[in-house]
Amino acid sequence: MQTVPASTAPQLAPLALTMGEPAGIGAEIAAGAWAALRATGPAFFLIDDADRIAGVPVRRIAAPEEAEAAFPAALPVLHRPLPRPATPGRIDPANAPAVIGSIDEAVALAKAGRAAGVVTNPIQKSALYAAGFRHPGHTEYLAEIAGTGVPPIMLLACPELRVVPVTIHEPLRQAIARLTPELIVETARLTAAGLRRDFGIAAPRLAIAGLNPHAGEDGTLGTEDRDIVAPAVAALRAEGIDARGPIPPDTMFTAKARPGYDVALGLYHDQALIPIKTLDMAGGVNVTLGLSITRTSPDHGTALDIAGTGRADPASLIAALRLAAEIARKRCASP
Repeated sequence: MQTVPASTAPQLAPLALTMGEPAGIGAEIAAGAWAALRATGPAFFLIDDADRIAGVPVRRIAAPEEAEAAFPAALPVLHRPLPRPATPGRIDPANAPAVIGSIDEAVALAKAGRAAGVVTNPIQKSALYAAGFRHPGHTEYLAEIAGTGVPPIMLLACPELRVVPVTIHEPLRQAIARLTPELIVETARLTAAGLRRDFGIAAPRLAIAGLNPHAGEDGTLGTEDRDIVAPAVAALRAEGIDARGPIPPDTMFTAKARPGYDVALGLYHDQALIPIKTLDMAGGVNVTLGLSITRTSPDHGTALDIAGTGRADPASLIAALRLAAEIARKRCASP
């Protein structure tokens, strides 16, 4: 992926990192990410309960503007005490307001230009639902508080692959029933715009997966590819978007096929996410396109089963912080 040379890169505000689920691995990987990035950046600050950060020096800051100077020596933290002490591996809905508050504050700081972007630690949706959270996940909530009037697009990226699921967090039967040429066209159009803006790809190449085995075999293995996917691809090409498909999903993610496109659109959640997580579970990054702010996230969950054991790998968070800074620089450099 392209990077901006340090000599010409615009000066960025620090990134805001949210606490995520307090019973999960968020604090551990935040500490690990700081240890890995303290000498090189990008600088970031954590919005969390400073008393629960262990293993690295911590500097409580009163404002994001203090983070840059503090970063080389200590992890900067905007101290936001939890209602109840967190126990690794045991979720507590009483702490849900602090989790949501961390997201709200990070977004507000990014919208005000005091943070270059938002990187979100994983949340435990069940704990938030128990406290009245009504959104399916991070992406949908961020669209409400930092949207631009277009549907948000969940893109996952690693050095070898970028993917976008057309349908996301819904049962497979329901996702297939909801597929239409219009939904595929809208998703692809917004994806292409996001790749131009946030990744600097002037003419994105989109590969759109088929739904059925062998992309339907001309309707003999299902008619959705012929009746839904193919018309969407034709409409996109008529708009000048370099879209190809329906491509048989069992061959489109091979090492030989991947260099032929800039992003793959899967028609349902697992069709898009299984390939990227198989290729690079540790280094994958979740990017939300279509927001008024830059937002990335590690491509994994809260890992309650290993929280507090010291086994959490910060690699995906490190990649998310680096990609957030890269996207923010591209946005700053755009006219």
